[in-house]
Amino acid sequence: MKKIFPPAMAALIEELTRMPGIGPRSAERITFHILQSSPHDVLRLIDAIQKVKEIVKFCKICNNLSENDFCSICMDTGRDRSKICVVRDPGAVSTIEKSGIFHGVYHVLLGELSPIDGLGPNDIKIKELVARVKKGTVSEIIIATDFTTEGETTALYLFELLKQFKIIISRLARGVPAGGMLEYVDIATLQRAFDDRRNV
Repeated sequence: MKKIFPPAMAALIEELTRMPGIGPRSAERITFHILQSSPHDVLRLIDAIQKVKEIVKFCKICNNLSENDFCSICMDTGRDRSKICVVRDPGAVSTIEKSGIFHGVYHVLLGELSPIDGLGPNDIKIKELVARVKKGTVSEIIIATDFTTEGETTALYLFELLKQFKIIISRLARGVPAGGMLEYVDIATLQRAFDDRRNV
């Protein structure tokens, strides 16, 4: 980075650009906002970041985010535990939950297969999914990975791995655009994708 800003400011901008979805211009705007904020507001931000890092962890059942060992969805006795929706990350869980269209439980892979990035089956939470299916209480796996190359590769791998079990394996319908990520899909499209999901 050219020495346009003081070193401390340039360092913060550089750190912010390492975050997903934040480019150099956005990082600069965030940095200017922090500079113009009161010391109290800055300390609140620092405290919030520290707390989320210290307190938030992954659910021991589904890998969703939680402040406890088990997330609120896994602890909800009203959920249909026979249906597991498999997603890439907790952001996808949030998107589906906001829509209110799914009443089963989830399995968060914490990634998708990507040989080019060196991510194989042992690098994401696939073994844990198989262990849940082996318990014999699951009737349907809904594969809701992204409609990207990595998401489709993951979906195909999961189908081949899970077809040995006597359960329904379905994939969200193509209402979700090719190359699309679930967290950016509107609720109406997501509803159709769930309603029209197809067995694979």
